[in-house]
Amino acid sequence: MANPPRRPTNPMAAAEAAFKPAKKPAAPARETAAAPNVRELVSIRIDRAVLDYFQGDGPGWQDRINDALRAMVEKRIAAEDDRPDDIT
Repeated sequence: MANPPRRPTNPMAAAEAAFKPAKKPAAPARETAAAPNVRELVSIRIDRAVLDYFQGDGPGWQDRINDALRAMVEKRIAAEDDRPDDIT
């Protein structure tokens, strides 16, 4: 009756296999379902002069920034809708 060898045939391969990290499958990227007209908490960097301007009128400065950004977006969307599709 033969005894199995005490050491693996390739000790380097056995060591690498023992300490190799287990790969877990990545969680699928999922887009959050945004409800209409719901605000989302984000962090942005704003120039100090812009921040001072909006904060100068007191409380509600975040709402004023949001309103200004919304007006700019609506203006851009309207300008894109007025643009002809076949620009050469």
